Amino acid sequence: MKRFLTLILLPIFTILLFPSCKKYLNVTPDGIGTIDYAFRKRSEAEKYLFTVYNNLPSYGNTSTDPGFATGDEFAIHYPSTYFDIGLNRIQRGEQNIVNPFANYWDGWNGGKAYFQALRECNIFLENVVTIPDITETELKRWVAEAKFLKAYYHFYLLRMYGPIPLIKESLPVSASIEEVRVSREPVDEVVNYIVSLLDESVVDLPQNILNEASELGRITKPIALSLKAQVLITAASPLFNGNPDYSTFKNKDGLALFNPTVDKEKWAKAAKAAKEAIDLATTAGATLYYYTPISGETMSDSTRVTMNIRASITDKWNPETIWGSSNAMASSVQGLAQARLTTGDHGSIPSPPSTNESIRSMLAPPLHIAEMFYSDKGVPIEEDKTYDFENRFTRVRTATAAEKYYIKENSSTAQINFDREPRFYASLGFDGGIWYGNGLFNDNKTWFIEGKAGQRGAQLGASLYSVTGYWPKKLVNYKNDFGSNSDSYTTINYPWPVIRLAELYLWYAEALNESSGPGEEVYKYLDLVRKRAGLLGVKESWSKYARNANKPNSADGLRDIIRREQLIETIFEGKRYWTLKRWKLSDTYLNLPIRGWDLEQEDDNYYRVKTVLNPVFTSKDYLWPLSEDAIINNPNLVQNPGW
Repeated sequence: MKRFLTLILLPIFTILLFPSCKKYLNVTPDGIGTIDYAFRKRSEAEKYLFTVYNNLPSYGNTSTDPGFATGDEFAIHYPSTYFDIGLNRIQRGEQNIVNPFANYWDGWNGGKAYFQALRECNIFLENVVTIPDITETELKRWVAEAKFLKAYYHFYLLRMYGPIPLIKESLPVSASIEEVRVSREPVDEVVNYIVSLLDESVVDLPQNILNEASELGRITKPIALSLKAQVLITAASPLFNGNPDYSTFKNKDGLALFNPTVDKEKWAKAAKAAKEAIDLATTAGATLYYYTPISGETMSDSTRVTMNIRASITDKWNPETIWGSSNAMASSVQGLAQARLTTGDHGSIPSPPSTNESIRSMLAPPLHIAEMFYSDKGVPIEEDKTYDFENRFTRVRTATAAEKYYIKENSSTAQINFDREPRFYASLGFDGGIWYGNGLFNDNKTWFIEGKAGQRGAQLGASLYSVTGYWPKKLVNYKNDFGSNSDSYTTINYPWPVIRLAELYLWYAEALNESSGPGEEVYKYLDLVRKRAGLLGVKESWSKYARNANKPNSADGLRDIIRREQLIETIFEGKRYWTLKRWKLSDTYLNLPIRGWDLEQEDDNYYRVKTVLNPVFTSKDYLWPLSEDAIINNPNLVQNPGW
């Protein structure tokens, strides 16, 4: 399967690229000849292609990835004495039009210049045909890759800003001022153009990467079809499909930028695209990831199911990753997510806090993320007839031997941490929680967290700690090693999972339910994801354990189930923010108070709920603001509503 994954070997080319980048990235009338130089032979043109790839986002970066740092998945100590928390400031209502955070329109303040990236795509496409020493087959492939990247950069801007100008070709240096002052295009036109580029690219892309030693990372057919499915399901969703909030959003010439009529056929197109992507990816070798213990590991079935989830993210180039980006190798984010741990050798005696500052331990999921996961019966805890939902925060229990693979035996923790699905324990670290791996591979004697005041997992310094008492364990490679005393920390980095097969399954189930309602095909793909997570099928779980046993039988009920399944399955991957936006649910979720435990307490009073932050999200935040400079420099542009 890894033959068609993305591994752009950018570090290898850094020295080659950067000395000559200015020769063909910033073309002026006096420098036209440098374009000829960039395409005078195959080796030079290949360098240019890698610069086009290099514009891909830095996923998982708290300063540059809007999906990762602007939503409600994490809180971070504010202000931080260790690094700029960057985009997390948007969560606090600090977005603005003077100098917008993550400005991908102009390329400022944590954003990349994506209109410049599109210009580079066009320059490449216009000049690649002039390369004298390239074969026809390779020429077609390079063109297809550039078209894919051109589609992706348009899509990235669409998700942020809504209607955007289409950069179909480079303007000549002789273009008039009015030609340069482009206008925004209607959302449907933008989507259609993106899809047309992807349809053109998929024809000449390889299904698999055959020469893994030198070409891992080149775009393939499964990646292109998967992105097409994502584009179409985004276009079919409530934010872009007949959104009445933008019925008066128009260009200065009166051109409407949003179609006010809901088009159900968009869901059918998205379902068709998702199924095509699933079929092709499966043919190329994609499968849902199931963990296989390696030699020397002692592991219960309970731990093995949690490892199905953890390792599907952190195991490099595993068969579930359709598109993994080595432009965003998960490195520093692991130190931010890692809790400082204790081994069973310490018994009930708290260990002193580690002084290892490479374990920053700062990404802090809030309580409502912990609440989101299902119970061990596979239904929401608020719907589970058997779950003690009312006392989820106030009841403190002591873990027994039956729970020892999830919670340290004889440790006490809140009810909310008991009786949960395996994805809860795979994704979250918490006081008393087991943390498998990281040098200890016997789940009868492994790491656990002591998070109360004065314990090893508690506050270190001014800001090196989780402000909620939870940690995103899912992002930490289980192969990382910090030694028996937690005095060092070595990470095993992995490419960020941009698209996984499980997502395709859930997109397909969502689009099918929206276009034609519940059916066996919807349940099939939903249940494949649930089975890998150790859960019963959706109909069986609801009929046995939910207060509303018939919920999966209606389109509305199944919509809620599918949506929750997506939010659980992709948590901490930087996708929740975009998903809530396309569903038009951001104003519901992103205004929830960020709450955690009372971290100053040394005893069970630790489990008192405290509010860390009251985030701010208003209707104008659904579309990113254009900067004042962009509006002033191009009078044909209109600002997004509310800004």
